[in-house]
Amino acid sequence: MRYLGLDVGRATVGLALADDVLRTARALRTLRRAGDGPLFEELRRVAEEYEVTQAVVGLPLHMDGTEGDSARLARGFARKLEEALRLPVAFQDERLSTFEAEGRLRAQGLSARDQRAVIDAEAAAVILQGWLDAGAGEERHT
Repeated sequence: MRYLGLDVGRATVGLALADDVLRTARALRTLRRAGDGPLFEELRRVAEEYEVTQAVVGLPLHMDGTEGDSARLARGFARKLEEALRLPVAFQDERLSTFEAEGRLRAQGLSARDQRAVIDAEAAAVILQGWLDAGAGEERHT
């Protein structure tokens, strides 16, 4: 089983990968959002190339756990993603994922300027790792 984590923003989508053997998420890359058609076609290519069997989309909740406009956008994106990839899509609370991603990148020695190019993919890795750490996907893991 391979998992694709997504940090969905208005301008970009960060991608991360993990599998059910190592269960460690790693940042893959960031895609620019230039219309749904090209974006979902690229996501299909990524899913096929890496033999993805499950997608996990970050759900941007308010600090009190409620959903706002960004969460509604993420849910809408997930519906389109599920249809485009024909794969199950799960959600993972992404509160503070960017903050944690920034910390990870700082620990790797990246300056704030250098982080801009990879922050969304690293945030996707944080989201996917959170989902894995919560035990998700284990029902398929033998």
